[in-house]
Amino acid sequence: MQHEKLVIIGSGPAGLTAAIYAARADLNPLVLEGKQPGGQLMGTTEIENWPGATEGLTGPILMNNLREQAKKFGARTDFKYVEKVDFNNPDELHLWIGEEEITADTVIIATGASARWLDLGKGEERYWGKGYSACATCDGAFFREKTVAVVGGGDSACEESMFLTKFATKVYQLVRRDEMRASKPMIQRVLNNPKIEVIWNTAPTDLRGENKLEAVELKDRVSGEMKDLPVDGLFVAIGHTPNTGFLGESIELDRGFIVVKDHTKTNIKSVFVAGDVADPHYQQAVVAAGSGSKAALDAEAYLSEKEQ
Repeated sequence: MQHEKLVIIGSGPAGLTAAIYAARADLNPLVLEGKQPGGQLMGTTEIENWPGATEGLTGPILMNNLREQAKKFGARTDFKYVEKVDFNNPDELHLWIGEEEITADTVIIATGASARWLDLGKGEERYWGKGYSACATCDGAFFREKTVAVVGGGDSACEESMFLTKFATKVYQLVRRDEMRASKPMIQRVLNNPKIEVIWNTAPTDLRGENKLEAVELKDRVSGEMKDLPVDGLFVAIGHTPNTGFLGESIELDRGFIVVKDHTKTNIKSVFVAGDVADPHYQQAVVAAGSGSKAALDAEAYLSEKEQ
């Protein structure tokens, strides 16, 4: 049976930053990269809000740089997916990759959260990063003087629409019902903004375009009428699902997100957490990376105290 001092589950900005810090502390961490190595940024064509990236860079390049930096200091990476865990004994944590079992003194969970998509089939994959996005903060600046649409009726969707008005000339907000779930002040801000047009009782059914998104097929949920809405970008704001299914009941969760007790600590003394898997609010790469550094520092402190 393989035993590790520190296992990092996940390879997005949080996991790989944790790996950099842990490796520099001579913890020789093992990074299990998971089903989507590199995380959500692997589908981002250009990043302009990463500190120091004055010329911008692509998501895949950033994640590859983080991985290579972690490996440079001694981290090991493996393209494996943890299917289940057993944290009943905090002094010996158990992880399974299929039939393979790994034990660890400490674990950092950095598996992120997946944006909820519209379930439109292959169209979403085709246009992801080519006009189709789940993060206005990340991609909004690429739509200056363009027409965009936002799907959703909650506070997040309203915030996305308001943010996009800084760049786009026109923002359509597509709401599936005849009312929004957002707070009243937020709804009023959207309705009062001259750049935003709310289309009620509407559901996207397909995406159109040659090499990039050019239009969204819409269905009126009352009349059944179908029509195409020409847009340069479509932003989905219907929430995120934390990637915690493999944890079962081994750790404390709140709406699927890992509960943070103190900075990066969980209810298991030897398990720490970083990134979007514990952050339903910010969902930003730089925030995730910062929490990854904190998780590594906390894990190092735990191991040092344990060895005394």
